[in-house]
Amino acid sequence: MGKKGGKKDSQLVLRLDKEQRDEFVALCKTLDTSAAREIRAFIRSFVKQHGGEAGSGKKK
Repeated sequence: MGKKGGKKDSQLVLRLDKEQRDEFVALCKTLDTSAAREIRAFIRSFVKQHGGEAGSGKKK
């Protein structure tokens, strides 16, 4: 799938309500995790579940 661990080399920028962001970050902190870790876990799970449906997304 890609690199395991190590330095990440890409960013995903998104916009959301400040209240929603703050609540998410606070909840992550309460659960002793980080927002970035949880977003990455969601993306891995989503790609694993839906990856074959729309192709790899990579140009050949």
